[in-house]
Amino acid sequence: MLAETFNRHPGTWKMLTVAMCVALLGCLQAQEPQGHVSIILLGATGDLAKKYLWQGLFQLYLDEAGKGHSFSFHGAALTAPKQGQELMAKALESLSCPKDMAPSHCAEHKDQFLRLSQYRQLKTTEDYRALSKDIEAQIQHEGLREAGRIFYFSVPPFAYADIARNINSSCRPGPGAWLRVALEKPFGHDHLSAQQLATELRSFFQEEEMSRVDHYLGKQAVAQILPFRDQNRKALDSLWNRHHVERVEIVMKETVDAAGRISFYEEYGVIRDVLQNHLTEVLTLVAMELPHNVSNAEAVLRHKLQVFQALRGLQKGSAVVGQYQTYSQQVRRELQKPDSFHSLTPTFAGILVHINNLRWEGVPFILTSGKALDERVSYVRVLFKNRAFCVQSEKHWDAEQSQCLPRQIVFHIGHGDLGGPAVLVSRNLFRPSLPSESWVEMEDRPGLRLFGRPLSDYYAYSPVRERDAYSILLAHIFHCRKDSFITTENLLASWVFWTPVLDSLAHEVPRLYPGGAENGHLLDFEFSGSQLSFSQQQLEQLVPGPGSVPVPSEFQVLRAKYRESPLVSAWPEELISKLADDIEATAVRAVQHFGEFHLALSGGSSPVALFQQLAMGHYGFPWAHTHLWLVDERCVPLSDPESNFQGLQAHLLQHIRVPYYNIHPMPVHLHQRLCAEEDQGTQLYAREISALVTNSSFDLVLLGMGTDGHTASLFPQSPAGLDGEQLVVLTTSPFRPHHRMSLSLPLINRAKKVAVLVMGKMKREITLLVSRVGHEPKKWPISGVLPSSGQLVWYMDYEAFLG
Repeated sequence: MLAETFNRHPGTWKMLTVAMCVALLGCLQAQEPQGHVSIILLGATGDLAKKYLWQGLFQLYLDEAGKGHSFSFHGAALTAPKQGQELMAKALESLSCPKDMAPSHCAEHKDQFLRLSQYRQLKTTEDYRALSKDIEAQIQHEGLREAGRIFYFSVPPFAYADIARNINSSCRPGPGAWLRVALEKPFGHDHLSAQQLATELRSFFQEEEMSRVDHYLGKQAVAQILPFRDQNRKALDSLWNRHHVERVEIVMKETVDAAGRISFYEEYGVIRDVLQNHLTEVLTLVAMELPHNVSNAEAVLRHKLQVFQALRGLQKGSAVVGQYQTYSQQVRRELQKPDSFHSLTPTFAGILVHINNLRWEGVPFILTSGKALDERVSYVRVLFKNRAFCVQSEKHWDAEQSQCLPRQIVFHIGHGDLGGPAVLVSRNLFRPSLPSESWVEMEDRPGLRLFGRPLSDYYAYSPVRERDAYSILLAHIFHCRKDSFITTENLLASWVFWTPVLDSLAHEVPRLYPGGAENGHLLDFEFSGSQLSFSQQQLEQLVPGPGSVPVPSEFQVLRAKYRESPLVSAWPEELISKLADDIEATAVRAVQHFGEFHLALSGGSSPVALFQQLAMGHYGFPWAHTHLWLVDERCVPLSDPESNFQGLQAHLLQHIRVPYYNIHPMPVHLHQRLCAEEDQGTQLYAREISALVTNSSFDLVLLGMGTDGHTASLFPQSPAGLDGEQLVVLTTSPFRPHHRMSLSLPLINRAKKVAVLVMGKMKREITLLVSRVGHEPKKWPISGVLPSSGQLVWYMDYEAFLG
């Protein structure tokens, strides 16, 4: 029968023959030795190597020995050979085998590993050259083929460039063998330094040769996030979004302080040490769109980068920071600082992150980490909304069905009351699917409560075999699995997100806390919109902040008169907050009385902070009934970065829900021309104002004041728009881009309220001058601002007002 088939279809026979040959070749290759691998651990006598890396390398040897590869392990450091050998031998004493391995087998494997491990001093180019020659000589002597070399950088980042240069020039394997380098964090201090480090490393290694290690990605519960989402797509597809998720908490708490690591901590602090890397990586795994194949490293990276693109920029108000009380004392002692020194480095941080996409808009992601806290625990908690109300009392609720019980999914990363990794799913959600060969359902532990509920309320799973993160990641490096590591693109995207808030917090005095259980509720925080604040007021600062510069909270808003009109003066943050509150109050009143609010906004840099404040902290603002107009515009396309409308879009419009037909950009770009008089853009805008704004009287006009006394785009050198009947005019600016469109002074003076925002030291001189002049708009256009039947209010920060 088979012969007949081949006779009728000779192509089938040919295909089968080829397939058999390929299979036979594969078998023969599998039987051949796969080559020799040299693993060089740089920093072999350091703390990380002693605690985790040697054990991880031993586990790699146990897993791979007898599978075709031969190994040699080289511990390397700057320490002289004799002393280095002693330190390394001490580190290797603590190696342990899996619990299920017989003691005799363990002793045998340990003995073999020790014979394969040797110490080397790697200090000069010649040392690297000698190492390479020794590896080649060993391979030749034993008749082996070199498969590749792994260099693990367990050294400070400042040493990376020299080591990379030496490896590249003197210690690369020969043709046909691969090179892999593993790099430990920190990868830079901010975006610029990370970029410089990445550029340096790229000059020595190709991207595919590098693996940046974030050990959190090796944690079993973290590594399970994507597979869990993939295997439970059917149940999660309708739940994993803003309609159902109330919030996401990503937490890493520690009981230890920073003693012994003060020099590192003083440079990096808790945000750079934990949040910028570990917790951000976890956030991307929770928030990213699931690729079709979650095992495809390139697809996973692409989807992670999409999350970074959608992250809403962090402001100082998105963070609360603290510092345990003895930290400054430890810094003074370990770094020999004077008795008067007080550090501003945070040892605790809570950060509120929002993601601007359809799936997650409005869902708070809370990232928290700190030292000297009340417990050691790490977890990701996805808490779902609950709209159910159960009439029966709680004692009658069924844990598997009652919709009144909290609904949550927890990836328990480690420590805490559970003691190890676990995946927990509320029984009133769904029964999850996890790979049975690696995860097993946990037995109930009566008395144990997690997130307010007994363990029996959850489908709870733990790993069949608990494995250390470094053991997992070393295996992934060996097998060239790239999905557990940080690429250059991923790294730089993270720093772009974190650098602005780190800069803004650089001079923030952190809240002091005693440490441990004594913290009480001192570090509890709450959020409103995108603003975070500590729940409990700290009545006294136990240790003063550095210097004598007062902080904004030490001042009340100063109320006075300026040019016979009301003046509000304060530190910048408080001033912006007051102006935003006043605008919202004006908007609410206008909508209550007239059904709509017409707001005309100036461009430039001064209102940016105001736009951000309105977007992030004023969720009661009646945007649905607000019309937004432009006070002035530059004659550039609306998509141009210099366009005032583009600034409004970036800092306000994209964050609020305002009907698109209520947004009125100035028509500077008509018939593919910019501000051409024959296109009559000014008349067009004037007609639109007359048609929609009653009596062409805006409810509020926001203006600024230039250092030459200009306001809107009304300049002393270009008298257009200072008087006459025209509502909207074309003007000429002394600054690029020169051509502008602006509301005229007569139109501005029809407004019910005009607010003038003046900020910064550079404005002190013009502020002083304008305070003394009369009504001279041709010399100083700002002096012509005086609403005919409305109110003028000046908002100045202390630097502009007092110098």
